[in-house]
Amino acid sequence: MVQFDEDDQLKRIKNLREAEEEDVVAMLAEQQYGIEHVDLLSQAIDNDAIRLLTEEQAKTFDVGPYKLIDKKLMLAVRSPLSHGALEAKAFLEGEGYEVVMVMASEKSIEKVWSHYQDLSFATRSRAGGLDVSPDVLLDLSKTVKTMEDAVKVINDAINESGNAHHLSRILEIILGAGIGIGASDVHVEPMEGSVELRFRLDGVLHIITTFNFDTYKQINTRIKLLSGLKLTISATPQDGRFSAFLGDAGEINFRTSMIPGAYGESIVLRILNPKSIQVQLDELGISPPLFDIFMRGIKKPNGMVLLTGPTGSGKTTTLYAFLQKVFSPELKIITIEDPIEYHLAGITQTQVDHKKGYTFLEGLRSALRQDPDIIMVGEIRDSETAKIAVESALTGHIVFSTLHTNNASGVIPRLIDLDVNPKILVSALSLSIAQRLVRKLCTVCKYERPIADEERKTIQQIWDTAVTNGKNMEQFGVKRDVATLWGVKGCPNCNNTGYKGRLGIFEVVQMDANIEHIILSNPTERDIKAIADKQGTLDMREDGIIKILQGITDMPEVISVVDLDEQK
Repeated sequence: MVQFDEDDQLKRIKNLREAEEEDVVAMLAEQQYGIEHVDLLSQAIDNDAIRLLTEEQAKTFDVGPYKLIDKKLMLAVRSPLSHGALEAKAFLEGEGYEVVMVMASEKSIEKVWSHYQDLSFATRSRAGGLDVSPDVLLDLSKTVKTMEDAVKVINDAINESGNAHHLSRILEIILGAGIGIGASDVHVEPMEGSVELRFRLDGVLHIITTFNFDTYKQINTRIKLLSGLKLTISATPQDGRFSAFLGDAGEINFRTSMIPGAYGESIVLRILNPKSIQVQLDELGISPPLFDIFMRGIKKPNGMVLLTGPTGSGKTTTLYAFLQKVFSPELKIITIEDPIEYHLAGITQTQVDHKKGYTFLEGLRSALRQDPDIIMVGEIRDSETAKIAVESALTGHIVFSTLHTNNASGVIPRLIDLDVNPKILVSALSLSIAQRLVRKLCTVCKYERPIADEERKTIQQIWDTAVTNGKNMEQFGVKRDVATLWGVKGCPNCNNTGYKGRLGIFEVVQMDANIEHIILSNPTERDIKAIADKQGTLDMREDGIIKILQGITDMPEVISVVDLDEQK
């Protein structure tokens, strides 16, 4: 006896009707309206597109926004001439979007509507970009001014309950709080029993809070999606980046680094805030005599100026300050950077892309074909790049770049190690500059304290050596013998750290006849240092001592970046 399955028959009839509806809609789209037909049942829906209309608007207009490419929006409609479709089109065009209507079946449009339940209404996100809602941004800019504010707003977000989308807001609040207090990095670090969140402020890491692994997984996934990283990879390092579009506040970039750890991936987000890097050269803490030397070096018609220092020592900020100082509409300036941290008007900036073979070397070769006057190479890493950079400095170009050495005296030996011909090096290299960053004492809460015997001994030894080398230490308005130094206390103005802001301490080696005389003998750092000490400029030890005596910074800060006991 034949068994009749009524449920199966109804399902078949439903499928036939839906297929028939698609055929009818496709025919009407082509023959009656002359527009495209789309079957969304087998397509992904773009969350960025559906956020352009509320669920209520989409259902009232009887439309389904499903794909957004830049400002071009694909809008699924039942009929392109219906009142709702035309009203939706007018509304979206009024918001600045180019609307392309396509016809879709009822089932397809209902699929679009079903995605509204998955949305977070706080933000719009996409691979490579993060849009924080104006309300969230405004609230954070008003409330997050201190470390305590950051701790409170982040903990409130983490502990929030009864809100379906609160987890999706945590990352935005963390980033917004970091921007609000001026953090340079956000660290998310899984430990044995919890996950630690730390902000780097003025070069020092501060613990903000801890949270559980469920929250960590949400943040990890969100960061990977935004940065274009692979969700399934956690055993190997990954690097990416994304941007935050903060309305009138402009665009802020985030560089993402993930490495595997014992308890999960360690995440570091570098906040590349254009406001933090728009520093003028005379705001970097350069002493007046050194400032004059810098200006003469960077305004030569040709030559190379090299900056050296560890990661995070402010080299990029100084390079940008140089570019702003020499900028002129009459000059062609090209940069090769990794990454572009701040967009400079009137300057051609390019970013290396190792996956596509666009390295510093290839960028420099390409830049030279553009007839530039000034070239900035983010970093000299290899022999070929070093040789071409030196040759460029000899052939009518100004070249700014960075090199990894411990001090300014190490630049020449390092370039010789990279197979640069020492005979041409003196003619090409104008200045080698080393720098470090130290925190400035908070002007609100710093106080005078008695000087310790060890501090007095260190200051006097460095002072006496400088004077022996012919340096005028008193020109900076300080004295060798002091009874007090400045101490730190901590107050709300400085997040109770005792420090607020940073500045550089510098040293420079100038090319002169004495350097030229020894360069062919493959000199060591010590050899170069001995000659540079007779040039009359301060080294980093001496510059640090001057800033301590001026009450700008303190002994522990200088000791943290420079070896004051270094023997010459």
